[in-house]
Amino acid sequence: MDLANKLFKGDRVIWIIFMFLCLTSIIEVFSATSTIAYRNSYFWGPIVRHTTFLLIGFACVLVLHNIPYKFFRALVAILPLSLILIMAAMVFGESVNGASRWLTIFGVSFQPSEIAKISLIGYVAFILSKRTDDEHDKTFYWLIGGILVTCAFILVDNFSTAFMLFVVCFLMMFIGMVPIKQLLKFGGSLAALGALALLLLMILPDNAVAVLPRAVTWKNRIESFTEKHETSPTGEVKITDENFQVSHAKIAIARGGVFGQMPGHGQQRDYLPQAYSDFIFAIIMEELGLVGGFAVLSLYVFILIRTGLIARKCETRFPRLLVLGCGLLLVLQALTNMSVAVNLIPVTGQPLPLVSRGGTSTIITCVYFGIILSVSRFAAGIGDEEEETEEDPQESELSPVLETVEQQTTVENEKI
Repeated sequence: MDLANKLFKGDRVIWIIFMFLCLTSIIEVFSATSTIAYRNSYFWGPIVRHTTFLLIGFACVLVLHNIPYKFFRALVAILPLSLILIMAAMVFGESVNGASRWLTIFGVSFQPSEIAKISLIGYVAFILSKRTDDEHDKTFYWLIGGILVTCAFILVDNFSTAFMLFVVCFLMMFIGMVPIKQLLKFGGSLAALGALALLLLMILPDNAVAVLPRAVTWKNRIESFTEKHETSPTGEVKITDENFQVSHAKIAIARGGVFGQMPGHGQQRDYLPQAYSDFIFAIIMEELGLVGGFAVLSLYVFILIRTGLIARKCETRFPRLLVLGCGLLLVLQALTNMSVAVNLIPVTGQPLPLVSRGGTSTIITCVYFGIILSVSRFAAGIGDEEEETEEDPQESELSPVLETVEQQTTVENEKI
């Protein structure tokens, strides 16, 4: 127990959530990657790869939660570098599913947008921490400049990530006490532009919207989501290429029932192309049932609750906004993934944080947890209470002697 207390500092609830998500990830990714394992010569290859990334991420959490939160101001300097890497990925990157999101440097492939996400959260928290009543306008322009430029770079190949990141930054500005009038002007203008862009996307032919590399994909996903599916004379829905993933996700959820089919007994993992990533929540619902799905959802809700409590205990703006930004982004991404699985929104391609199979995304998610734990420890004072209250054995032995000397000194002073 003493070793655990020394090793795992910070908010214990966050640590427990982190461990449960990792455990869920190992079990469900092992099950969902059965088709990949079947195609490969090495059966254990997919889960060994995923577990390796989880272990690297766990090491990142251990390191980061021992670093004082003040050092995370360096994220501001990393933001321009991440934008350069995104541009490099557009030109030299590897195209996956029609999007040039991956960049390979020295044999290591990663998504620069993942680095840009955490960097922008740090940038917004830092700028908001420097805001004063005399510099409202100047600070606001620095904020919207960084947010718009970063989201625009990410938008080219990944609309859902850019939109989520913008929403989180907007909420951070609201929490950071940016005047409502400025937020309404900013948000209203972008909402109007977004509505116009959506209208043009849907009414213009494909060759006209193909100026953006992913525009046709966005249009097809929206049309597939809004169109009514074909049915047979008996009322059964016909599974086509357009509704293939969503239909099998619904089947998986229906098969799960309340208690599920148990891990390893899911069938739809053999049909869903992204069963281990975009639609892993559907596999969780099939194998663990409604109970398991609700439990996983509750873990993310508790992340939001705990980050809110940590933020309340922070005395300065930067750690408060930094921990809220990390928590909001994790939870919003999780809700987006789950909403796709239950067909509440169109397909987005967002993984379930820390649960879906991934490389860069898994490590960056662990970085979020490391930052949250660092803030909880060094800014909120959570998890170090034992050290603060624990007495030094030598000091406790000397305390009676010190009290006697102090009393004698007081008596001598009174005589004088």
